[in-house]
Amino acid sequence: MRSVLNILISAVTVYAVVLLLVFLFQSRLVYFPEVGRALVATPRAAGLDFEEVRLTADDATLHGWWVPANAARGAVLILHGNAGNISHRLEYLTMFNRLGYATLIVDYRGYGRSSGTPSEDGTYRDGEAAWRHLTEIRKFAPRDIVVFGESLGGGVATWLALQHPPRALVLASTFTSAPDLGAQVYPWLPVRWLARIEYGNRARIGQIAAPVLIAHSKGDDIVPFSHGQALFDAAREPRQFLELRGGHNDGFIFMREEWVREVGAFLDRAEQRTQPFQKAR
Repeated sequence: MRSVLNILISAVTVYAVVLLLVFLFQSRLVYFPEVGRALVATPRAAGLDFEEVRLTADDATLHGWWVPANAARGAVLILHGNAGNISHRLEYLTMFNRLGYATLIVDYRGYGRSSGTPSEDGTYRDGEAAWRHLTEIRKFAPRDIVVFGESLGGGVATWLALQHPPRALVLASTFTSAPDLGAQVYPWLPVRWLARIEYGNRARIGQIAAPVLIAHSKGDDIVPFSHGQALFDAAREPRQFLELRGGHNDGFIFMREEWVREVGAFLDRAEQRTQPFQKAR
């Protein structure tokens, strides 16, 4: 009997230690700035002219790229996922350039060549700095800006779209919230009690007035398809769902021409809801 009790005590102790470690170091389960930190290419490798930008977000200096477009129809702010850096998203720059949009893509603090350490509030401040760059330096009106969020970047995108209503919001492979996803990934942990990182996309998206496009794959092996469906159900009209194919890291919009056309048509409709964008950039 004593041996059984000792085993139980040991098991409870180990479990308590695991809970404490998850609570204290959960940011290491969410942010992976060390994965593919080095820049592997620039937009020039995709045949695009670009300008390096440095943005200040409180105590961090952010590195990014500005990719202009001839007679731009507007600008897209690209907020990427939790691993890699801006050099791993060249295809998105190419896609939006083909659709007639200039793009700004920035690495969060701690990623790529940006200084600092990532955090939820920090990524929001990074998104805010990028928005200010588009409106104050590039002189785009909010109605001419499309906010694009990929995976974790969708959490920054929904937050930003609530602060500054854009022309449109596009979410690709995005979760309903970090605790919702964590509870599925770690079903043996009381994730909702432990979570200090929220990214509450489902709670926000119903408050966003801009047109919303949700893109998700049934084969997503990291963020289940049900998250995309739930976000679509919670979004206001006008809204659109684009079903992709492939896993989380290979089911990208730019992989199929028909998906690109759907995004283009969605952006056309969103543009028609605003005043025509005339100034070439």
